[in-house]
Amino acid sequence: MLALVMLINRSGSMVLPFLGVYMISQLHFSIENSGIVLSFFGIGSVLGSWLGGMITDKIGEYHVQYLSLLLSVPLFCMIPLFRTEVGLAGIILAQSIVSETFRPANSVAITKYAKPENITRAFSLNRMAVNLGFSIGPALGGILSAISYEFLFYSNALGALLAGLMYIWFFRKRNKLAVRKAKKVKEAIVVKKENSPYKDGKFMIYCVCCMLFSICFFQLFSTLTMFYKDIAHISQQNIGYILGYSGFLIVLLEMSFVQIAEKYFKLGFALFLGTFLCGISYAMLAFDYSMITLMVSMTILCIGEIWTLPFMATITALRSGKNNKGAYMGLNGISFSIAFVITPYIGTLIAEKYGFNTLWIGTGALALLIAIAFYFIIPWMLKDKAADAENEANIIS
Repeated sequence: MLALVMLINRSGSMVLPFLGVYMISQLHFSIENSGIVLSFFGIGSVLGSWLGGMITDKIGEYHVQYLSLLLSVPLFCMIPLFRTEVGLAGIILAQSIVSETFRPANSVAITKYAKPENITRAFSLNRMAVNLGFSIGPALGGILSAISYEFLFYSNALGALLAGLMYIWFFRKRNKLAVRKAKKVKEAIVVKKENSPYKDGKFMIYCVCCMLFSICFFQLFSTLTMFYKDIAHISQQNIGYILGYSGFLIVLLEMSFVQIAEKYFKLGFALFLGTFLCGISYAMLAFDYSMITLMVSMTILCIGEIWTLPFMATITALRSGKNNKGAYMGLNGISFSIAFVITPYIGTLIAEKYGFNTLWIGTGALALLIAIAFYFIIPWMLKDKAADAENEANIIS
């Protein structure tokens, strides 16, 4: 049900891909000012991840999720009312903060309801819902925006409302039962004070590595499509087919590939292999960009993504304590949000000044260094948490 709510919510997230077109064609903003307004979405994402993590630990993930979904409804409806750069930037910032508080709370809910042995597959199922939502959303958005951009915003609001009502209907009683069970567990063990993730040096290093990986991976959403169009001379229709193929491949392979990794790989090796494959997929574009190479590159990138992103969430959950999961999930979310803000600028700057070949080789080299870092950092980071978990289990028994 968490994945279904995420699917409905992300299927409704059809505004962002068309926001730039809306500002230029309907509001007649300059390209530069449109880019500045869009950057406020990224800023809101960073603030929302931090805020969502903090308040999740204070009031619980149930309240944060339904409040985020329901408060998004009026904010989506208000977007068409703001027609200046400053006004639109302000409402986009507010909407992004509110909607992004959902993410860390949702991750905490997964750790709450999934069995410990299934946690990575639970994150994978949720990611599959996100991928399906992002596949459905832009397609719906293209149809709706052709009718009316205002209709697009109102449809987004409807998606958030449906997701919020479904979430409340299914999880209201389950949340009460889970809270009672958690209180009994707290009474059975000695509750120790848990540190803030911002004081956890090992986890901070891990988050920096996650951010650097995201800078490499998020070329998919910015410079890669520019490369397809300007250098490989692929039509927009074929670009859509390649991106659609990537979403279909992830939905098709993710659960089985995650299960293989859980069975045969240690966490450090899974992230090493996934990050390394992502780097290879970009580096090979510096040497050839025929259609066959582009498809092979995208296939390798999808497999690398499958063996990286779900396990990053699992590692964050394992590193956190019982009462600060929201803060840990929020901080890890911030690392992705920062990368989402700066990646388009860094990628386009390198491509413009030094060429796409330099960008792809540099991305591959950086990904290799991050892969090696993951291989050594993750066992070092989780070693002491494993000892703490063993001690706690002994106390409970």
